Amino acid sequence: MSTPAPGSLVGTNLSILVGSLNRPPELRALSSGDQLVSLDVTVRPPGAPAESVPVAWPSAPKAATSWPPGEEVLVVGRVRRRFFRAGGITQSRTEVVASVAVPTRRAAQVRRAVRAALAAVDRQL
Repeated sequence: MSTPAPGSLVGTNLSILVGSLNRPPELRALSSGDQLVSLDVTVRPPGAPAESVPVAWPSAPKAATSWPPGEEVLVVGRVRRRFFRAGGITQSRTEVVASVAVPTRRAAQVRRAVRAALAAVDRQL
């Protein structure tokens, strides 16, 4: 396996979503003892059908669980496909693993989150 050339974006996995919550956030305890918040974000691209994107947010602040359905949020993270066994069958789920999620009404935090994500990509160029 070769190493990507300097300035290459090979290996970059970045997702930026802006949409609304279509259900209340759900706090889940994992078997490891860690907790994560599950979000279901609906993105409505102009001229295209709405898309529902599952989001897993490890180490989310407790306040995130109080966001109401309909809250517009920005999510920065990475796309992950994971496999698991359920009912004796191997299944998979594709989701965004959030590093940051912010209600869009918090404009300064939204700008900082987007700038940080783009700066991380820029450092690879």
